[in-house]
Amino acid sequence: MFSIRKLGAIGRTYRHLNRYHRILRVLFKYGFSDVVERLHIDQYLESGLKMINRKPREQLSRLSSPERLRLVFEELGPTFIKLGQLLSTRPDLIPADFLGELSKLQDDIPPFSGEEVRAIFEEELGRAPEEIFPTFDVEPLAAASIGQVHQATLDDGTAVVIKLQRPGIENIIAVDLEILAHIAELMEQYLEEVQGHQPMAIVHEFARSLSREIDFSIELANIQRFSQQFEGNSDIHVPEVYPELSTERLLVMEHVQGIKASQVDTLREQGYDLTLIAKRGADLVMEQIFVHGFFHADPHPGNIFILPDNVICFLDFGQMGRLSLRDREDFTDLVLDLVAGNEQKVVTGVLKLTVQLGEVDRDGLGQDLGNLMDLYLYRPLGELEAGKILQDLLDLVSRHKLSFKPSLYLMMKALSTVEGVGLMLDPKLELIRQAKPFMRRIRLERMRPGRIAEEISNTGSSYLNLFRELPDDLHTILQQLRKGRMRLEFEHRGLKALGVTLDRVSNRISFAIVLAALIVGSSLIILSDIPPRWHSIPVIGLLGFLVAGIMGFWLLLSIIRHGRL
Repeated sequence: MFSIRKLGAIGRTYRHLNRYHRILRVLFKYGFSDVVERLHIDQYLESGLKMINRKPREQLSRLSSPERLRLVFEELGPTFIKLGQLLSTRPDLIPADFLGELSKLQDDIPPFSGEEVRAIFEEELGRAPEEIFPTFDVEPLAAASIGQVHQATLDDGTAVVIKLQRPGIENIIAVDLEILAHIAELMEQYLEEVQGHQPMAIVHEFARSLSREIDFSIELANIQRFSQQFEGNSDIHVPEVYPELSTERLLVMEHVQGIKASQVDTLREQGYDLTLIAKRGADLVMEQIFVHGFFHADPHPGNIFILPDNVICFLDFGQMGRLSLRDREDFTDLVLDLVAGNEQKVVTGVLKLTVQLGEVDRDGLGQDLGNLMDLYLYRPLGELEAGKILQDLLDLVSRHKLSFKPSLYLMMKALSTVEGVGLMLDPKLELIRQAKPFMRRIRLERMRPGRIAEEISNTGSSYLNLFRELPDDLHTILQQLRKGRMRLEFEHRGLKALGVTLDRVSNRISFAIVLAALIVGSSLIILSDIPPRWHSIPVIGLLGFLVAGIMGFWLLLSIIRHGRL
């Protein structure tokens, strides 16, 4: 797990300042100088900041804001590309036009050298790749921001692929995360419109996500768990992994030879049953989500291979989603109540699954949900698209200052993506119809006598623990009251920005007073005709006027730079 330290404690080191300046230069280059100004970053990074050109190039200024933001993330490299990809799954955080643009982000970058590849093998396994594998292709099969993939064979002739972590990527990400945390902290202080979204919490969530993705031992465990939950299912093939040859920076797995799900014409030419593949794929994703609660979070066409006999194989298990049983049950209730047209239960279901970012108008929420149901409820099931319904639900929830849990956003993204892949294979695919049996199974499971008895037992134990601990808690509270140690804490939000503004105003006033005193003093010296003189004018008075002129010009520049005359 990446540890995000406060930038103020270490931010004056060269690597942080150099990288921070690089980030600011790119933001200015693509026309986001107004954001930098609003964050008051210049107070923290005065060094070299005034020398940065803040005007975007003319050809870039013609692009839309979403396009320019995508270009910013692409130019800033791996950490920001991953951040953009995360934000593209969060419609509660950014507008819809930004979502579509950020979803185009690609992390296809040049590969690292063969010498670095051999160095990783030496560090991780103590041997060169040629000593471990009879054949090893030093030219990578693919390269991305986190790592790259090479082909090899085992002693028994089995074809494998080896995923290697990019050298130095951990240090790059660590520095970027600390800078992002600092920027997020400034956003919470100065940008009222984002305070409810808790930017710092988003950065910490992002750090956890990157920590899991960069550690290949976690991906190995994901594949092993995924394989276990589909054991005995002949409709799916899970790549075999080799734990004895894998580490945190190196992952060895079976080289799967198949046809990408996006190559529809090739599949049709070779006699594959596209309708069956679409149905199987949808059923497999439904089983992952609603039965196991552990699902592939990015099932786009490039991560789905079709094997002989219409067998489906998922690839790239770095990003997985997890849903608790309670979340699965609550989401099932929400969808089934939506389909049944039960408006009151739908409102309750939405509030159960979301976090409130502000005051919620329950009546207004109910009215909007009713309008959403009217839009879809009376249409034939074959005309309904799960992705469109989910997107409309996300937009509605965001308007009412509500936010789904991150795991639910991943689930909705997975459902929308797999529906897109399915419709590409079979235009008649009805994802909602296929989801119903899995949802009914969850409801029936909840009514099982053994499950009811287990819940009653757990609830009883919780109340018993509460009553057991209540006397001690009350005694502690009374003791604190008796000793006068009970205190209430209030957190003031938005006052720090006011304090910074007041500091700036008082500094300028002090500066102006000193400037005025210098001018008056210099005038008195000249009038007193105090030596030494230059061309009959007292030199000290001239120096005073010169210093006053420089100070006045500096003050004027400072005021113009902050846009307030």
